[in-house]
Amino acid sequence: MKNNLNNDYGLKYVDECGMGWKCKDFQVKFPPQHQDCQPGMEYLMNPKPVFDNPEYRASDKLKGKVAIITGGDSGIGRAVAVAFAKEGAHIVIPYYDEDIDAEYTKNYVENFGSCCLLIRGDLKDPMFSKTIVEKTLQMFGKIDILINNAGVQYQQHSLLDISDNQFDQTMKTNVYGMFYLTREVLPYLCSGASIINVTSITAFIGEPELIDYVTTKGAIVGFTRSLATNLADQNIRVNAVAPGVFWTPLQPACWDAAYIPTLGSDSPMKRAGETFEIAPIFVYLASDDASYTTGQVFHINGGQYKG
Repeated sequence: MKNNLNNDYGLKYVDECGMGWKCKDFQVKFPPQHQDCQPGMEYLMNPKPVFDNPEYRASDKLKGKVAIITGGDSGIGRAVAVAFAKEGAHIVIPYYDEDIDAEYTKNYVENFGSCCLLIRGDLKDPMFSKTIVEKTLQMFGKIDILINNAGVQYQQHSLLDISDNQFDQTMKTNVYGMFYLTREVLPYLCSGASIINVTSITAFIGEPELIDYVTTKGAIVGFTRSLATNLADQNIRVNAVAPGVFWTPLQPACWDAAYIPTLGSDSPMKRAGETFEIAPIFVYLASDDASYTTGQVFHINGGQYKG
């Protein structure tokens, strides 16, 4: 063993083959890194996330459907946009300020024959949700799928370190933005439509350094279950996906640089997920295959939480 690391969140050594030792061996894939921006930029990450599975075989499950994917410029949202495009959907991506990532995703998605509309703005502003719906209807004439994926998270060692401003930013981005957009989209959804909200493993196991983030993700679970019951008689399905640790821009944007090499090491699979590995559950939930599925939370986390 070599490379004794300090302030390493339990990572003690990395050997010549890149195996890290914590309380058990795991593959070290991600070098220490940090970004001083939220929700982070994918083009700055090292290594780049793997968002597309070349072995994926599409079957027109979403042909002709129109999907709004908040935060679809990068991370899990980008992987979902790519999978949806392969399945024949047209994509609308509301994003904050990640112009380079958004343009890359748009070009990538359109290589599969999908049309992709980018809309830059702030989901904390309720007027932005109105703009998203108006522009989507102008371009495509309908909305079939809503993916509430956008979010931010900030690491703080104590509740006492969470400022009023940080709490406000986290709540308004992760919860208010989801509420505003769902409310604007709802009048245009028809029978068979699907809403998919992104919660987190942290809402179920607790994460001591993400208290405000975990609070929002718990709220998303409650919102999903309640709205699913409310809309069941209209045949509009509402489900949630709870990711474990995935290699997305949120990770370097949130955590201390020294934490990054240990990402995912506590899961039974001893690694973080790549975003292409979670995209198929969104395809399932958005498609008619999930016609009898609503009010559920789907856990994709390498076995770290058995939900």
